[in-house]
Amino acid sequence: MPTSFQPHRSGDLHFLKRLNRSAILELVRRSPGLTRADIATQAQLTKATVGSGVQSLLKQGWLREGELQKSSGGRPGRALHLDEQRFAILGAEVGVHGLRLVACTLSGRILASHHERLSPSSPEVTAELLAGLLKTLQQSPALDGYHLLGLGVALPGPVAPNAPLLRVAPNLGWKDIRFLDLLRSHLPQLEGAWLMDNEAKSAAFGEFYFRTGQVPDSLIYVSAGTGIGSGMIEGNQPLLSRGFQGLAGEIGHTVLQPGGLYCHCGNRGCAETLVSGWSIRAALGVAEDEDLLEALRPRLHEEAVQLTLRRAGEALGTLLLNLHHTQNPSELVLGGSLVQLGPSFLDPALSYFKTHQNRLLGSSQQVPLRVIDDSTFIAARGAAAQVLAHVIHGPSDLI
Repeated sequence: MPTSFQPHRSGDLHFLKRLNRSAILELVRRSPGLTRADIATQAQLTKATVGSGVQSLLKQGWLREGELQKSSGGRPGRALHLDEQRFAILGAEVGVHGLRLVACTLSGRILASHHERLSPSSPEVTAELLAGLLKTLQQSPALDGYHLLGLGVALPGPVAPNAPLLRVAPNLGWKDIRFLDLLRSHLPQLEGAWLMDNEAKSAAFGEFYFRTGQVPDSLIYVSAGTGIGSGMIEGNQPLLSRGFQGLAGEIGHTVLQPGGLYCHCGNRGCAETLVSGWSIRAALGVAEDEDLLEALRPRLHEEAVQLTLRRAGEALGTLLLNLHHTQNPSELVLGGSLVQLGPSFLDPALSYFKTHQNRLLGSSQQVPLRVIDDSTFIAARGAAAQVLAHVIHGPSDLI
């Protein structure tokens, strides 16, 4: 669900104090090592307000003090950092071929994780299985002493912009599923914030939100796996692009080949019919219960495999170029299981994008394209980031 700041309520002293603490925490989260004086300058708050807010956050376990920082004048101040020992967040991804779970610290560092491979099943069975795995994860020794802030769940399809409703997951055959409700019935003791979102949007959020130092103005994450999706995020708040029906970023169902093969969504010639895990399986005869990467590694020398991967890579390069021209983000990030197919798939995609991205403007300035080699837990970690943002800027009394 979207993250946003609360509106100002004049005269509500408790709200204003909480708003100030949220601003302080957000500054330290983005720029670890700031002093109280740094925060006062950047947030345009009085030193007394910052001092009171920092003291409260130290006491609650959100912040910790570090080394003394040199001062250009006056007393040196203590560097402030997120306290990595008090709070943790759970994140999970429901994928077409498995479940991925993580428990993260406030900085996004993964404390515990689990990847369960499975075949597609019903929402009810999947929710019960995920609940059991989450219970096991919570019992991990790595989480001893941590207070859980909540759970974020990433799902393989568009989620309604203003409701926790999975509109459709074409590659699972699910439609209009309130997955959190199914999950809650098995996890009645899990408190805190509960959120769900599309997996590519969650991944984009995590890649942006857990970044420190130099953060891009905007970022698009492209998820290349069983299906193809993307998520765009921008701004200091930050905000995800969602669209009227939650379809923003569904690039796998943009049409690249009018009159082409039928897609799982019912249309013909969608991008997923050219570049996706399921279309590669269909073209090369790899069964659903086989691991795609393991099945193809010994066959990479085959001409049919090379041709299929090259065509899929070129289709991916076309999608990347289309995103560059239609959304023009500051940074593109490519992840997903198909990345592990290696140069046979990646080289055509990256080459096409690099060759064509500056044709329109004739500029030498390149939009950076970063490839994540292992994105197994990227979406689950991103869902945890969304919970953290909700806690920091939402109605929680923890801050």
